[in-house]
Amino acid sequence: MVVEMKENGVAAAGASEKAAQQLSVKRGEPTLVPPAEPTPTGEQYYLSNLDQNIAVIVQTVYCYKQPSGDGGKDDVAAALRDALARVLVHYHPLAGRLGISPEMKLTVELTGEGAVFVEADACCDLADVGDLTKPDPAALGQLVYSVPGAKHILEMPPMTAQVTRFRCGGFALGLAMNHCMFDGIGAMEFVNSWAETARGAAELTVPPFLDRTVLRARDPPAPTFPHHEFAEIPDVSDTAALYGSQELLYRSFCFDPDRLERVRALALAGGDLGRCTTFEALSGLVWRARTKALGLAPEQRTKLLFAVDGRRRFVPPLPRGYFGNGIVLTNAIATAGELLAAPVSRAAGLVQDAVRMVTDEYMRSAVDYFEATRARPSLASTLLITTWSRLEFHGADFGWGEPVMSGPVTLPEKEVILFLAHGKERKSINVLLGLPATAMDAFQELMDEI
Repeated sequence: MVVEMKENGVAAAGASEKAAQQLSVKRGEPTLVPPAEPTPTGEQYYLSNLDQNIAVIVQTVYCYKQPSGDGGKDDVAAALRDALARVLVHYHPLAGRLGISPEMKLTVELTGEGAVFVEADACCDLADVGDLTKPDPAALGQLVYSVPGAKHILEMPPMTAQVTRFRCGGFALGLAMNHCMFDGIGAMEFVNSWAETARGAAELTVPPFLDRTVLRARDPPAPTFPHHEFAEIPDVSDTAALYGSQELLYRSFCFDPDRLERVRALALAGGDLGRCTTFEALSGLVWRARTKALGLAPEQRTKLLFAVDGRRRFVPPLPRGYFGNGIVLTNAIATAGELLAAPVSRAAGLVQDAVRMVTDEYMRSAVDYFEATRARPSLASTLLITTWSRLEFHGADFGWGEPVMSGPVTLPEKEVILFLAHGKERKSINVLLGLPATAMDAFQELMDEI
């Protein structure tokens, strides 16, 4: 696969291959880090229906400059390991292993065996890692530990941590965590709690709320919405052939505050929408542009999926520090002809309607729908937007300052587009996606017009 990166309109073809050659990592043997104190074992830990649908591994990397003081980089791994053992006392399900419950659902076996921890050394400087605002599985994948030979998630631990030391004295913390254990907010709360523990905090600012049974399905299940997020849409445009015949290119498009304001202005033009958030406007723009770039037939139905944080939308709201997935997928569906014949405001309006649809009843209906059908969201003829722009990646200070870089290793599926906050002020958004070569060129032209 040829990987091409772009930022601010400047191409960097082959950047992934070059970075992978520069970044060569030698790993030590993986070890287990159990909780520092006794925790419940021999039981099954309940995962809610909102956890069941997104059991994929999410890989992130945090890079830090050389630690100052007497300890230096040689003590980094020991300090992180010690703090991990202590924070796992609070987050003890992460020390278990995934299993299958008698109801044939994912569960966590509370074995207490521990998280997987790996130390590694890189033969280059931290500066050679490149730009973490762009997913780069070939190079950045070396900074995250994956269990060799694992064929499915039951053979993978809920989390692994790899500490990589660089020649310059800097280091990277690479995490691979299963999405069924928590969503982005929950994951950041865990990382921040780990960082607090490493800094010597006596108590966690946000202790985890572990009981996920607050999101049990109703008995009997009573779905009250159609839940089109699970719909299988026929690929009448044969995009599968396009993806199969061309190389997949990855690019990053930076939307600074001025550009974001232009996107909002496009969404508000014509007066169809009285107001519009940046997310709604940008999602509508990207959905419409990707539809055009792929050359979808006018009659092709296309689905947009994205997650809405339900923590405060549930009645009552989920408890503070809820350890699990509090997000619910919502959807919008339109034909390609409908999207392209109308201005951006039409697509943005559909996104806005999808956001408003997420109420307490909608979310409980989604929980019940899975209970009754065991359906999985379909990605056929679908765009899935994942938003990380509100996650505080830069707050993970383990005692050596904030990370100088942080971000994802890769996009999980070809249908996924990632919105990631960019810059120290976090007011810009990087839009990361992969498309077949000709479609990417067409998408680039559309972005250049904004």
